[in-house]
Amino acid sequence: MNQMKKDPDWWRGAVIYQIYPRSYQDSNGDGVGDLPGIVRRLPHIASLGVDAIWISPFFTSPMKDFGYDVSDYRDVDPLFGSLADFDRLIAAAHALGLKVVIDLVLSHSSDQHPWFRESRANRDNPRADWYVWADPKPDGTPPNNWLSIFGGPAWQWDARREQYYLHNFLATQPDLNFHCPDVQAALLDVARFWLARGVDGFRLDTINFYMHDKALRDNPALPPAERNDSTAPKVNPYNHQRHIYDKNHPQNIEFLKKLRAVMDECNAAAVGEVGDSQRGLEILGEYTSGGDRMQMSYAFEFLSGDTLSAARIAEVFAQLEAVARDGWACWAFSNHDVMRHVSRWNLSDAAARAYVTLLMCLRGSVCLYQGEELGLPEAEIAYEDLQDPYGIEFWPEFRGRDGCRTPMVWSRDQAHAGFSTQKPWLPVPSSHLDRAVDRQEADPGALLHHYRRAIALRRAHPALRKGAMRDVTGAGDVLSFLREAEGETILCSFNLSDSPAAQMDPWQASIRILETP
Repeated sequence: MNQMKKDPDWWRGAVIYQIYPRSYQDSNGDGVGDLPGIVRRLPHIASLGVDAIWISPFFTSPMKDFGYDVSDYRDVDPLFGSLADFDRLIAAAHALGLKVVIDLVLSHSSDQHPWFRESRANRDNPRADWYVWADPKPDGTPPNNWLSIFGGPAWQWDARREQYYLHNFLATQPDLNFHCPDVQAALLDVARFWLARGVDGFRLDTINFYMHDKALRDNPALPPAERNDSTAPKVNPYNHQRHIYDKNHPQNIEFLKKLRAVMDECNAAAVGEVGDSQRGLEILGEYTSGGDRMQMSYAFEFLSGDTLSAARIAEVFAQLEAVARDGWACWAFSNHDVMRHVSRWNLSDAAARAYVTLLMCLRGSVCLYQGEELGLPEAEIAYEDLQDPYGIEFWPEFRGRDGCRTPMVWSRDQAHAGFSTQKPWLPVPSSHLDRAVDRQEADPGALLHHYRRAIALRRAHPALRKGAMRDVTGAGDVLSFLREAEGETILCSFNLSDSPAAQMDPWQASIRILETP
């Protein structure tokens, strides 16, 4: 029995390392990362001192959205390996003391999924109501004004049924109908399948998109002053609506309770991704409070382009206290969907050190994105090399997500930085080579070693991992707060600027233990 089975509370304050499998390590020379490649590199991850890995989708898929369009929830796409490879990955990770969290995409499937093929065949088949179908308005236009995050209407006409189907993302990603009990039962069985194979938890993609308003009411307009780009880029008209009917449905919580009951049978945990620019923290509180819903919510507040100032962090935690006091956030600075944070905030190595130390001191759990420990900047991808449909749609004002998805750099002098023996699916930027793992391992002053120290600091102190957080203050460029647990009190102070402030050097982190048990 692995350690996670002994401690159902392992997730509280955990540090989770996100792997984007296409770009981590290629083991068979096809230019695409895979599960055996991840197994090869698990010792690097374990050396960081993290608690778990989160693997982005590897299920069977036509790859229109690189695995977030699933055509078989119970198998591994041949591009990434096999179920036997996954079983070996589970065993290898557990042997190293790492929990395994996998990315479940339940809100929508691929249009190639057998469920959708049957559903679209006619209006009378056993799965006719497994997806969100609606008649057109009398003039033939879509049933309401809902918009897709990937641009344009969220409705696609289907000639077989002479109806529209809902897709909050690509037209090839139809939304499942969670108002159908059989859909809920089928998806709970998917969770059971992977739990039986030994996974320790789930990252739940777009968790607040599961249910929609059955009356299909129009979303109201959102005033320009209230718009922001934390969910979609500012050039996307998706930001022009207040999304109160196409997602965030109150009945969604009842499904989450069912999913939690399934996970509790295996002491598994979940972090739900809440994509909402207006009510993100409020929904975080709704979805993670009470002990019978999700354990964690993946927060977007530190993933936007807004400068991460002391005042901004204090504001976020004040809001969290007001609307989600009993909730539990999972914080991240970078992931596979946003510009890497060292580029987004234009951070020097000194600033990157201060920010990761800060991240390890915040109340909540933490996700680190592959390559973050190397300080990788956002890659510049030429239009002809783009793979992301999001970037292709909104180029050049929004360049998509390929810049944060380029291959991991392992060796400065090997072909393709040691990622693959052949041309990778995305180019390896020359600007990344000097930050390769082998170069940083050989340099005691490298950022990689600071990440290890920051993670070790968190693991060493119950107050930082699971404790309360109070007296959060942003005074000028200096952020300070107290962390408390088990008789331990720690004062955390950070100068988040390149100038001296309040007797602190630029980018200085001060961690003072005021009381020990």
